[in-house]
Amino acid sequence: MAAHSARPRLTVLSGPSGVGKSTVVAHMRKEHPEVWLSVSATTRRPRPGERDGVHYFFVDDGEFDKLIANGELLEWAEFAGNRYGTPREAVMERLGGGEPVLLEIDLQGARQIRESMPEAQLVFLAPPSWEELVRRLTGRGTEAPEVIERRLEAARTELAAESEFDTTLVNTSVEDVARELLALMRVA
Repeated sequence: MAAHSARPRLTVLSGPSGVGKSTVVAHMRKEHPEVWLSVSATTRRPRPGERDGVHYFFVDDGEFDKLIANGELLEWAEFAGNRYGTPREAVMERLGGGEPVLLEIDLQGARQIRESMPEAQLVFLAPPSWEELVRRLTGRGTEAPEVIERRLEAARTELAAESEFDTTLVNTSVEDVARELLALMRVA
């Protein structure tokens, strides 16, 4: 089989909260803007500076229900009282056009993608150590102890799911991880 006939696969980046997924993705896209990052739909309100269609598609609960009912989401999850989901059509269009597509989603979403698109490549971003993850999750110093405890509990569960993924990258350096992720996506 000729190498050029390999169609890009959907690549999913997941991992525990606080591991640095969005930092890695932002670095990678600065260097390689041709990597298409799916924009999620969400029911949460925009934060200052966030633009509709750029950071998220901001929808209300009724619109989100419709997206689910019409099968328009590849995956969706509820997090901290808001729902987030990946619009199917745009992802399929980009993949069909031969573009590398990246999803940065939580564990729940990654499991749904595994079900609906078994050919997708699931990449787990792991912290260098548990201590480092604890430091990142508690380091903001702005959350109440019970919120931090909930986060750590979730992180333990998320770390335990590593074996469900095709590849693990350890986030020791943002530059290194971004480079390894690009190599996995076959972006030169």
